[in-house]
Amino acid sequence: MKTQIITLESHDDLISVRDRMSWAKTPRILLVWPKYEKVTLRQVDLKVLQRHALSLGAQLGLVTRTRRVREDAEALKIPVFESTGQAQRVAWPRPRRTRIASHAPRKDLREQREQLSTGAERDAWSAHPILRVAAFLLGVSSVLVLVALFIPRAQVVLHPRSKVQSIVLPVTASPSVNAVFITGNIPAREKRVIVDGSQTVIVTGQGVTPQSKAKGAVIFRNLTQQSVPVPVGTVVKTVDNIRFVTTSASEVDAGVGKMLELAIEAVEGGLSGNVDAEAIVVVEGRLGLSLSVTNPEATTGGKEIPSVQASDTDRERAKDQLMETLEKEGRAQFADQMKSDDILFDDTFAVSQILSQVYDPPAGAAGTKLTLTMQVEFSTLYASAQDLAELATLALNASLPSGFRAAAGSEALTVKPVAKPLAKDDGSIRWTMRAERRILQQINNSQVTQLIQGIRPQRVKTLLEKNLPLEDSPQISLSPSWWPWVPIVPFRISVETQ
Repeated sequence: MKTQIITLESHDDLISVRDRMSWAKTPRILLVWPKYEKVTLRQVDLKVLQRHALSLGAQLGLVTRTRRVREDAEALKIPVFESTGQAQRVAWPRPRRTRIASHAPRKDLREQREQLSTGAERDAWSAHPILRVAAFLLGVSSVLVLVALFIPRAQVVLHPRSKVQSIVLPVTASPSVNAVFITGNIPAREKRVIVDGSQTVIVTGQGVTPQSKAKGAVIFRNLTQQSVPVPVGTVVKTVDNIRFVTTSASEVDAGVGKMLELAIEAVEGGLSGNVDAEAIVVVEGRLGLSLSVTNPEATTGGKEIPSVQASDTDRERAKDQLMETLEKEGRAQFADQMKSDDILFDDTFAVSQILSQVYDPPAGAAGTKLTLTMQVEFSTLYASAQDLAELATLALNASLPSGFRAAAGSEALTVKPVAKPLAKDDGSIRWTMRAERRILQQINNSQVTQLIQGIRPQRVKTLLEKNLPLEDSPQISLSPSWWPWVPIVPFRISVETQ
């Protein structure tokens, strides 16, 4: 007889095995347990699989050596085999089919129904009118009790007695501190801003403007046995560092003492390029190892004319005026960026770095006006309002009177400097500040709830004012508003302190 063999795996469960069995079209389904893997199928799972096989018109069999599975299968009358070969050779026992016992209809059902409809055996209590009314009243009263317990709600707002707690403490802010300490040490935080601007001043200096460059000729002398090329732009100079460049290219013949004459021109215009004969004696660069140079005649042609030019004094005046303007703008930016309670240390305000500085016209150029454009970065130290509030809270908590608590809300705490912050030689800033806050006398909300349960609102106010340290009368609101008593159930009473 054909048999569908299904080999189980470790991840198989009841649902996956059942789905795999649904594809079987044979009268026998054989489930094979793996030798070295564990399949978690309980006895109830085997029962479900057995019923599913019967619904498919097939008989279920197992191949396993697991003792627990064999015992569960034998209890369910499922045939178990040692191998698939044995299962195909041996005849399977026929499954038992349960028969549903059929019962003949009773003939006395009509008589019993008639006896029930006559009410002859009805309970005596249900026939008595007083008991029926009492049962109805009991049900109504039960509903009313539930409504009285769970529907009403009360909210009580208390205003406990308060007072101001104040303390004066010394504060030291330092860039080397990273946290707030109750001893008064807090971080000195740094802030930076970049400001740019320009300043124009009238030029008062006198100078000269180069009109032409000096020209002349030099003679190169070979110091080696090889020829030496001399490119255009070769730089030669005097001992005083007055520089000239060659205006053409050529080559010095090979041999020690071979000479080459080339024209030169001063790098800078003006009278400085007019030098005496034999003043040019230096060849710049690596050519100076192979060649010597001299000018047999003086260089001439360098001219300059008088002009109005910015002097060093003009440049310093423009810079001072612009820096004063930039400093004011930098301080204004710091003030805008700080929070209202931050403390800015004016003594630490300084120029962090000058990012750019451009003079127009540049040095040596003529002009009646001088414009300076600068971009400057300023830095300063400050005390954060958050750090000051944390320090004040630590100090106030350490001296909090017994039976009091701090009022909620940031507006309850105020921190103000008493003395001006002063910078010390070690880089720290020290001053004194006053911290104040409003504190409230503590009230036990659970005791308040126990005190007012099931009492009328007017009586509640009297009890609370008499037994609690309050500044104002308590506020009591009931929901629904027409309910005459405070709820009896504690969780329907809400107590708040303000």
